[in-house]
Amino acid sequence: MKFVFASDSFKGSLSSARIAALLAQAANEVFPGCETVCVPVADGGEGTVEAVCEASGGSLREVWVTGPLGEPVRAAYGLLPGNCAVIEMAAASGLPLVPEPLRNPMKTSTFGTGELILDALGRGCREIVLAIGGSATNDGGMGLLTALGARFLDDRGNQLRGAGEDLGRAAAADLAGLDRRLRDCRLTVMCDVTNPLTGPNGAAFTFAAQKGADAGMQQALESGMARYAEVLEQQTGRRCAALPGSGAAGGLGFALMSALGAVQRAGIEAVLDLIGFDRLLAGADLVVTGEGRMDWQSACGKAPAGIGDRCAKAGVPAIALVGGLGPGYEEIYRHGIVSVFPILSGPMSLAEAMEQAETLCLDAALRVFRLFQLGMMRENRI
Repeated sequence: MKFVFASDSFKGSLSSARIAALLAQAANEVFPGCETVCVPVADGGEGTVEAVCEASGGSLREVWVTGPLGEPVRAAYGLLPGNCAVIEMAAASGLPLVPEPLRNPMKTSTFGTGELILDALGRGCREIVLAIGGSATNDGGMGLLTALGARFLDDRGNQLRGAGEDLGRAAAADLAGLDRRLRDCRLTVMCDVTNPLTGPNGAAFTFAAQKGADAGMQQALESGMARYAEVLEQQTGRRCAALPGSGAAGGLGFALMSALGAVQRAGIEAVLDLIGFDRLLAGADLVVTGEGRMDWQSACGKAPAGIGDRCAKAGVPAIALVGGLGPGYEEIYRHGIVSVFPILSGPMSLAEAMEQAETLCLDAALRVFRLFQLGMMRENRI
């Protein structure tokens, strides 16, 4: 009997790795001597680097880079076998790095994320996978490109720093200085956001408010982004501003596609490929996935949906163990998940559930495997 465990974390209570360990414990109690494959996963958001490194035998590298407001920050990224790096832009340019009173997307920059890419290039990486969720920025990726050697000039020829307030001042772009190693580099962007760069659903009007922008700032960022996009597209010849995902991370998606030719992929799909998930399914009898709360959003690119789709393609049954259920969770059944099991054993508060998460998860896992055992017995397989 072979089981594959690949659950996202239950945020605030259980890590992906701990859930897999609890599932393995339960499986071995019901099926002594069974084969268990524990695979930490994430969907391209927080925790992606750690999960991918643990699952693929990679290592973390910590470096000092420039934070969103220009301050030095210590950021980590993953080095994987095969000269591949996996980077979370939030590690260098993320919203949690900016104290709430100082949040202002006119002032923040993605420069530090560019420095992470430079460091990876210096370590010999020629495949870079970049997760771009959780940004504090709305600079259109100008800061990142500047760190990589590009120059953006105002109408007097002065070089711009690369923050949100510089977008409207951009008069010219010089990409000749971009690091030459990028030419031999394959860049993949993990992105589940479909917003374009500008317009009512663009970077400024959709995301800038949560990064500290008021209505006036949003309007300034919107008009500045349009000018910046025109300047950059004239240089690259790539018309990317209207593409889905170009507005992700304050327009970072646009810069990566337009200036660096990056390819976008759903976060969970990129993660599953990095960890070789399809190979791990060979000979599996059951896959158990899950997440902290399952609702209609779970079917929109979250870990259980991506895993369920892969399992359905491979002909392996998959179930989900979840912290709780919300409206529309049934949509997950359209993605290869055959059943969903909440871990709660009775009425309790969220605080109580999080405090008892390990006990609840182990108990629910035991119930799941005993039910699976019953199915095996009915099929005379055990």
